[in-house]
This record gives sequence, structure tokens and C-alpha cells, in this order.
Amino acid sequence: MTSGDSQHEKPKPPQPIRDAATLILYRRRGDRLEVLMGERHGASAFMPNRYVFPGGRLDLADYKIRPAAPLNPVSATRLARCRGTGPRKALALALAAIRETFEESGLRIAIPAAAQPDARPGPAPANWVAFCNGGLAPDPSHLLYVCRAITPPGRPRRFDARFFAAPAEAATGTLRPSPELDKLSWVTRQETESLPLPNITQFVIATLEDWLQPGSAGDPACRVPFHYMRHGQRRLDWE
Repeated sequence: MTSGDSQHEKPKPPQPIRDAATLILYRRRGDRLEVLMGERHGASAFMPNRYVFPGGRLDLADYKIRPAAPLNPVSATRLARCRGTGPRKALALALAAIRETFEESGLRIAIPAAAQPDARPGPAPANWVAFCNGGLAPDPSHLLYVCRAITPPGRPRRFDARFFAAPAEAATGTLRPSPELDKLSWVTRQETESLPLPNITQFVIATLEDWLQPGSAGDPACRVPFHYMRHGQRRLDWE
């Protein structure tokens, strides 16, 4: 290819923005607030070697699985204000956060499927079979919607991620690494200062304590921060 040809190369199409969900599991040890984080593998296409919360892309199966309890009503109200997020998608996003957390950490937020108010749940979608083993179904009633962020342009993958928080006491299982997330551990805000974190993760950790205060956590009208890029500038809106 000549230099003249290179000047007429078509620009690469923009990366599609995929819906995703992240779960911030937290616990208190005395006056210390700890969150569950892990390191993404070095071979990962998205954020290699960065410390993040469990999470991943919304799947079609997340619309098909039947939860054992309704979505947290505070989260449902907040997500209703989230542009492009109707009730079915809001629930599916919370369920995606639960599924991804199980896949990446081994921790499961679930109760018996028999707790569902009506009818039999039927077979689980393929992506949910391991999660539902033992007659369990996901329980999104513990998940509090706290933040939204869209990956900036120019990254190999882009996501429109909704961040949920849930107490560690709601989860069961044995913590274990996965092909996506390694070096899983409970860390304090101070301990994260020495870790390689994405910018949005730094923001979430810095703000989490405020979001969990009873006056905020129980308020459906509390506005949710929305981070994104426009015209090359970082923007922060509130939904």
C-alpha cells in the first residue's frame, strides 16, 4: 500500500457499546468497609491486569431466568430514570450482575426457587444451569443500583455498565478465582490506593460509603451518577 493509499483508508467503525452489569460486594469489619475485588488476567482484551469488581456483559439468558424475588424497589425506581432501561432490562441487568459474580468468584446470591410466588420455574437457561444447581434461583432484592458508566472511545471493548452494591452476607459459596478474575480478596479503600484501578473504579470506591448511608441507600429519588465521554471530554450527569 502506498502512502497515497493510506491517506484514503476508511476509518475503523466505532466499537459497539454493549450493556453490562457490575456487582460491588461489601462487608464491614469493625469500622472498616471492605469490597471484593480481583485482578483481570494479563491476556484479557479488556482492562488486563487491572483490579475490578466482578461483572460482565448482559446476556439474552439474563432475560429468561426467573428470579426467586423481585428487584430491589429502590433500584427499580432509579433504573426507571436510566435512559434506555425499561423494567425488563432493569431486572435483567441486576441478574447479569449476580450471574457474573458467581461465574467470576464462586459467590452466589440466591434463595430456593420454590420461594417464587407462583408456578414452577422450569429449566434454567444454559448460562444459569450451574448457578441454579440445587433448586436455587437468583435473588436481586439485595442489589442497590448506585452508578452508571460508559467505557470511553478507543478501547478494544466498550460497555454501558450499571453498578450495583450488595452486602456480602447476602452471598453464599466459597471464594475462588476464575479464568476472568484472579487474586480475589476483600480490600479496604486505603488498600486499593496501591492497586492499578480503572478511573471509574476509583470513583466508585471513593463514593461507596456515601451511597450506603441509610439516607441514600433507602431513597429511590437519590440521583445516580452517570459517567461518559462527549466530544473528547469526560462528563458526569445524574439520572
